Amino acid sequence: MKPWIHLDSAQMPDGGGELRLMRRDTEFSIMAGAIELMNSRLSGSEEALATLAWDRLAGRAAPRVLIGGLGMGFTLRAALAVLPADARVTVAELVPEVIAWARGPLAEVFKGCLDDPRVSLHTGDVGPLIAQTPAAWDAILLDVDNGPEGLTRRANDALYDLTGLARARTSLTPGGVLAVWSSAPDEGFTRRLRRSGLTTEVVRVPARKGGRGARHVIWLGVRG
Repeated sequence: MKPWIHLDSAQMPDGGGELRLMRRDTEFSIMAGAIELMNSRLSGSEEALATLAWDRLAGRAAPRVLIGGLGMGFTLRAALAVLPADARVTVAELVPEVIAWARGPLAEVFKGCLDDPRVSLHTGDVGPLIAQTPAAWDAILLDVDNGPEGLTRRANDALYDLTGLARARTSLTPGGVLAVWSSAPDEGFTRRLRRSGLTTEVVRVPARKGGRGARHVIWLGVRG
């Protein structure tokens, strides 16, 4: 087996540690310490984050979608594949180097999706975009950690506590969807999501396309 090659590193803000972009042949990985945050061969659940949310939006016209975390672009590409031509998608990415990777060594993974006219990029924290405007978004898709806790950045905990979930609910349009990705279940987060007033569904989805191997978790919270 070919060895992993370290292509680049990036520092997370607020002492969040280092991200490393790795490549082995045609496979890419983004690591935080010893934890693999994403892999170019495992895109099934990240794509489901977008498609499951859109399934619950009943095909509404001119939807406004906020994606927290650019990653390897799998959620963005899946969203663009199902959203109408009048959609507007804002992607918030905290680490500028991740955006540079998307246009550089990961360009073959992104397949030009950043050039879609429906897409705008925000370099910064997704939290203020959620908090600043009531009823701003038809869908908020969060994949900024390995689950509903601040793994890569402690400040991200504020996205998943009751106050943060209340902000997300306020930021959604009626019938809008908050979708959160996780590598594993979290019953405490399920309870908080229900307490926030969002109609809550927990879905287990395959990490790989085709349904084999590990399964990840997506929470879907719908504003009434």
